[in-house]
Amino acid sequence: MNSPAIETAGLIKTFGDNRAVDGVDLTVPPGTVYGLLGPNGAGKTTVVRMLATLLRPDGGEARVFGHDVVREADAVRGRVSLTGQYASVDEDLTGTENLVLLARLLGHSKSQARDRAAQLLAAFGLTEAADRQVKNQKASRSAHQRETGFRQRHRGAGPAPEVAARFYPPAVGSFATG
Repeated sequence: MNSPAIETAGLIKTFGDNRAVDGVDLTVPPGTVYGLLGPNGAGKTTVVRMLATLLRPDGGEARVFGHDVVREADAVRGRVSLTGQYASVDEDLTGTENLVLLARLLGHSKSQARDRAAQLLAAFGLTEAADRQVKNQKASRSAHQRETGFRQRHRGAGPAPEVAARFYPPAVGSFATG
């Protein structure tokens, strides 16, 4: 059996007198999508921030593909992609141009950047939108959905992460593991 993509045992995080995360146990297999559901203040974002090494747990253990989030934080960061509700793109550029720009900033060659952009656009079903400016995307979706979806999708110009975390406040966070 494969090792879990994400594994926590007794994960704890406190802020002053507030125990935001109180003994969370998770086991998320590779290749799955896992959602964290709950009301505001339930600790969903705090758990994700600990798994992405943005916050240090106060207790318990957390591993991402076998790497401890405290002792092997650099290895974890190399395998995780974290996208919030908003991600920045240039609305005057096309989807392809935005992805190529981000990939080039991450050090990819021009041909690698173009190839990765094409892969991502195909993977997210956006091939037909590749050559349209982000601000002119189809009006069949609400403006917020269009903006948020395109912005989040364009964040993947770098190497494909093995764990991707996305936020949809206030009630949902999700992981996709590769």
